[in-house]
Amino acid sequence: MTWDWGAVADFLPYFCKGLVVTLEALALGSLISFALGLVWTLLLRTPTRWVRWPVGVLTEFVRDTPLLVQLFFLFYVLPEAGVTLSPLTTGVLGLGLHYSTYTMQVYRAGIEAVPAGQWEAATALSLPVRRTWTAVVLPQAVRRVVPPLGNYVIAMLKDTPMLMTIGVLEMLGRARLVSQQHFQFTEPLTVIGVAFIVVSYLASLCLRTLERRLVR
Repeated sequence: MTWDWGAVADFLPYFCKGLVVTLEALALGSLISFALGLVWTLLLRTPTRWVRWPVGVLTEFVRDTPLLVQLFFLFYVLPEAGVTLSPLTTGVLGLGLHYSTYTMQVYRAGIEAVPAGQWEAATALSLPVRRTWTAVVLPQAVRRVVPPLGNYVIAMLKDTPMLMTIGVLEMLGRARLVSQQHFQFTEPLTVIGVAFIVVSYLASLCLRTLERRLVR
């Protein structure tokens, strides 16, 4: 087996396009999972069981089914109900929904780790519920949940190749397409393997920096 730098040079334009799609799916999927995970957490803490029960069933179902099955459902089944989305939009929603059920547990642990004295102090000061959450509870919880949330961002990055199955040409999709056209698999697959390592490492560095700033 010989290494062909010419094949690498030919693949780079396709790789750049795939990298942009991968990072776009990762960024948007992360935002959805972070926001929706917090919503699930707050709904599960409501005193009304008619709210907690459906949310609990839904999140448990999503967490216990494979991401690939969920992507197929969103892409192939929803159009039969009149809901048609582009492959990238479907992939982003699938990633965000799937990982929101995991970030939900992270938020729950972070909120429960806030000392009981903080809740009591807010009550003693007669702070409104909204003010208690935004000024007392969530700022302390966020500092605790950044590291595990960062782990899920990296896990989501490694799951982005699944979007290829619904027609999203991210990095692996581009590599597979070029490899089949030119019958050269080693160079494209090696390039995206290195790219995943580099992007994961850079993401972990950014998250560590954010964690240190929040601690201060």
